Amino acid sequence: MLEDLKKIKNELSIRGYTKRTIDQYLMYIKEYIFLAEEKQIPWKTNEKKTYDFLVDYLAQKKQTLKNTSLALVYFALKFLYQSYLKIHIMDDLKLPKKEKYLPVVLTKDEVKMLFNATKNKRDKLILELLYSTGLRVSELCNLKYDSLDFEEKTAHVIGGKGNKDRIVILSDKWIEEYKKYRQKYNKKHSSEYVFAKLNGKLLSVDTIQRIVKESARLAGIKKHISPHSIRHSFATHMLEAGENLRTIQTLLGHASIATTQIYTKVSTEDIKKVKNPLDKI
Repeated sequence: MLEDLKKIKNELSIRGYTKRTIDQYLMYIKEYIFLAEEKQIPWKTNEKKTYDFLVDYLAQKKQTLKNTSLALVYFALKFLYQSYLKIHIMDDLKLPKKEKYLPVVLTKDEVKMLFNATKNKRDKLILELLYSTGLRVSELCNLKYDSLDFEEKTAHVIGGKGNKDRIVILSDKWIEEYKKYRQKYNKKHSSEYVFAKLNGKLLSVDTIQRIVKESARLAGIKKHISPHSIRHSFATHMLEAGENLRTIQTLLGHASIATTQIYTKVSTEDIKKVKNPLDKI
């Protein structure tokens, strides 16, 4: 099993999967293989008992996972069989449908509250960068200082989701404050990353998540928000300001505009302008 996992990890890396996706895929593949071998299931074949075990494994996962997470298990096993073993045992198994939901979005006032409640300079700059660029949390963690172009007011995101590069815009206000922070930071430390630990290494996703949750608590915001909520807020507020969907799609790094269109359902500015019919009577 260990040799197979090593080969699978190498294949995932060569194909450009992110470290997080690789770790998640390997976690489920390892669990699946362990259970199969424990029950003496020939998991490297497309025999009927292998198919039955595969279906049973996915059914068990469905009891505890949401469809979004279940889809991750599905794709991990599909990679195992279709890409690694070259066996099409999953051809008749359908991908579970994703639950339909509206993203949690902060109002502009809540965004201000979030910033004002954050007294730590680095943490505030992190929150402002998330909001002003729409970066994914992993993209912010991996963002390097030399990818910032203060003259053009842009940042070059390298290896975003789907291993795609893109350009995001930087705020004048953020650039001014960040330069001051960086100058002060460099007197004690040095790092290739825009934000880093004291030893110069990149921040973890968990660290950014904790910053967001703590700032929301201090601001008295009751919504259950995450770094991705700030990304949602950036997109929604851009749409409300009149930016077109194609531009927002490019800034967010969405592969399909259908993904970006979710924000047309959460934008409330146009709805607020509608005159209630009762007031017309």
